[in-house]
Amino acid sequence: MSTSKIAAILEGSDRRSIGRADQVAKLVLKQPELFRELIACLWHDDPVVRMRAADAAEKVSRENPRLLARYKSQLLGLLAETAQIELRWHLAQMLPRLQLAARERQRAAASLRRYLETDGSSVVRTWSLNALAELSQNDATLRSETKQLLEDALHSGTAAMKARARKLLKTFSTP
Repeated sequence: MSTSKIAAILEGSDRRSIGRADQVAKLVLKQPELFRELIACLWHDDPVVRMRAADAAEKVSRENPRLLARYKSQLLGLLAETAQIELRWHLAQMLPRLQLAARERQRAAASLRRYLETDGSSVVRTWSLNALAELSQNDATLRSETKQLLEDALHSGTAAMKARARKLLKTFSTP
């Protein structure tokens, strides 16, 4: 893969650092046409670039969620296939910002449930719970199971999962 301008800014050697992801997010918010280049970095060969791109894309989409729309299919595919922890949690954060059809919500929910069952990262599992709760607000078929997952997390999850589940259950409604 050739190194793009965005990828070059995101390069580094420390996965514990977001590097210049905030700078990239600000740049892309000012020049939304660069979002395509940022999204392409989610598939970069370098895991540090992928991680930082996911962080920047999440921040950009928080401010301008419409930018995600044209990449919905690719993001759903990445959600299902990536094993990288940082991508998983940032995708879980971005996912509820997409307009998903019922079948797409079911596909996304399946990936998020798999994260809950198999991922060793508390951050990934916590954001997966959060995303499932948000998705279930638009899909009655997900509500009952999601409420049960939240209740399970409240009793047996990590401290972060318990705190998030407690917060989500307060506003969670089942018809």
